[in-house]
Amino acid sequence: MIGREPIHHYQHNQRIQALALGLGGAAIATASGFQVKVESPDDRGYWQTTAQFEIQKLVNFLQLVPDVVGSPVTIAAAEDMVYLLKAEESGKVLHSVYGQPVTCLDVSASEAAFGVKGFGWLLNETNKILLYNLETGQCLTKLGSSLGDFTCVNLQNSPPWMLVTGNKDRRVRVYDLRRSKSLCSLYAHHLGVSAVQMDDWKIVSGGEEGLVCVWDQRMGTKLWEMHARHPVRHIWFNTHSLITANIPDEKNPRGASIMDDDLTAHRRHRGIIYAYEFSVDQLARESVLPICRSSYDEVTGYNYNIGLAVPYDNILVT
Repeated sequence: MIGREPIHHYQHNQRIQALALGLGGAAIATASGFQVKVESPDDRGYWQTTAQFEIQKLVNFLQLVPDVVGSPVTIAAAEDMVYLLKAEESGKVLHSVYGQPVTCLDVSASEAAFGVKGFGWLLNETNKILLYNLETGQCLTKLGSSLGDFTCVNLQNSPPWMLVTGNKDRRVRVYDLRRSKSLCSLYAHHLGVSAVQMDDWKIVSGGEEGLVCVWDQRMGTKLWEMHARHPVRHIWFNTHSLITANIPDEKNPRGASIMDDDLTAHRRHRGIIYAYEFSVDQLARESVLPICRSSYDEVTGYNYNIGLAVPYDNILVT
């Protein structure tokens, strides 16, 4: 991004509970109180309110549907209800089951996936992932059966017919949408999984304990890890880059004195964004950590607090 000034700003009268950015085009959706507002620029570049909706319940999760021609389409999860919101139309209820709140949400161009909290083993209704078709409004499949809440799901960035989830039971699971059972289950984070994304062969997961892990899903093994102080709330990667965001649970910490309001002194309470570059360009070798470009010829070295599987493992030569 170029420049440090915002390209657009607007405000709500109440606290913003959820926010979503459009990936393909410039659009933003925000939820405040019982109101959902969608803004985007017109053909001349002037920002305007595209749609505004009143929801019956407080919104917990918000997503903009990618690759939509025309006005943005928004999916909002509010407690135990999921809404499909289109401009110039009244909000359509996509899913509603009383007493089963939505715990996570993600969307693709044609489908929405979200976790729902079950009633427990007593009623044979455990926590599941539901997949809905956005065109027909029909539930396509139900995935998983877990005592822990599904805390994150990634449908949009996953390969075709695939989906990856994170759970409070500390596991990352990969599903084939044509089957009900998981293809892969990894014991990942001891305080629960908070963010996850996958591609054809690897999974990147983040946990409540602040750990970011890269897995080879074919082998079911961890390739490397990096730790930060706060829970991992966002993960995004492509073929050569990885971006993570660690956000503290406590947003307004106090110092040792009750009169101390100088938060600049409390660096341990600040969130942090990490950007990793996995470049294979020989011209950019200087920008890559030595551990990321070393060979088996070097059996020891400083690991920069990165837990890599290779090299710098303990190698015993006999």
